[in-house]
Amino acid sequence: MIYLDANATTPLLPEVLDAMLPWLTEGFHNPNASYRGAKAARQAIETAREQVAALIGAQPDEIVFTGGGTESTNTALKWLARLVGRKAGRAITSAIEHSAVLKPCETFEEVGYPLDRIGVSHFGRLDLDALRAACLSAKDGGGFASIMWANNETGVIQPIAEACAIAKEHGLAFHTDAIQAVGKIPVDVRAVPVDFLSISAHKFHGPKGVGALYVRSGCRFEPLLRGGGQEKGRRSGTENTAAIVGFGKAAERAKQLLDSGDGSVRALRDAFEAKLLETITGCEINGDPGHRLPGTSHVSFERCEAAGLLILLDDMGIACSAGSACMTGKQQPSHVQKAMGFSDAKAKSSLRLGFSRLNTMAEAMQAAEAVRKAVEKLRRVQGSGVGPVTVYTP
Repeated sequence: MIYLDANATTPLLPEVLDAMLPWLTEGFHNPNASYRGAKAARQAIETAREQVAALIGAQPDEIVFTGGGTESTNTALKWLARLVGRKAGRAITSAIEHSAVLKPCETFEEVGYPLDRIGVSHFGRLDLDALRAACLSAKDGGGFASIMWANNETGVIQPIAEACAIAKEHGLAFHTDAIQAVGKIPVDVRAVPVDFLSISAHKFHGPKGVGALYVRSGCRFEPLLRGGGQEKGRRSGTENTAAIVGFGKAAERAKQLLDSGDGSVRALRDAFEAKLLETITGCEINGDPGHRLPGTSHVSFERCEAAGLLILLDDMGIACSAGSACMTGKQQPSHVQKAMGFSDAKAKSSLRLGFSRLNTMAEAMQAAEAVRKAVEKLRRVQGSGVGPVTVYTP
């Protein structure tokens, strides 16, 4: 199996697994106890906190470990909604956010909280003029904005520095879902002064079920989960030492590669796309060509439906998707594609392929050939009258 769904999740690096194993066996102690084994677990967690902080340019005490990206995001948004209050507040987000942002925002709207969903261009980039207008309507700084750093379906990197500056200019708190960006491109909370930032370890070769919320020093904050007061009272619940250690090791390795300027993942993606464009007619690469995550390829094919392509590719040993893993099994086009102006037919003909540092050039070329064969086979079947022929207008 050639795995090309790295936006959904990534396999553990061998060194990450090695770092975790001792804490799953002899290092099982509760890190909040006072004896020797517990103190060792506590130290391992604090080392991981330093590693995660270093990846985004933060201070260690600004990192709160959570159970994953969704928890991190919900924690930030529900606190901001409570802090601002629905009578005076306004929530601002984009039309292409992950459901971990959109669903909480919808619940705010249901109880009377004004909500603005900012649109994007056909390349998938945020409309900054619309964002500025929405911020102006949030009188006296009575609101907050949540804008993703990079999109999980298209890989399009958003103008996050500009968006943050606009929000801050109007006195709004700012959260960013950086789950797809951290570990893949440089993210620096000193250069872009966001108030809250969500991270998930499994997007860059760490374990599932662990994430972090960055809380800028000096920002007011209260926890979503209350109980034993772990994480300095910011997130209750006994820490998952093994997962946190793996998170830290994955962050350390990601920083090393980013600092080295390693471009191997981008090279795989670019070679794959070049091969598709060379060998398949009616093939279109979607998203802003100058602002994409290095490993993400979002591609549409004329006279094909992604559902059929996925079946054929799976049979040929290629694992990819038609969009967000959270939308798998849903027949309607995703909200991201609709926000970019895709027709229903084009949206249904699109695949998302995600490369990681564990892929090889040979795999990229083999995958491109498999996609070509799948497209040609599906077009032959549909053209013969077996099944619908789908045509879209780019």
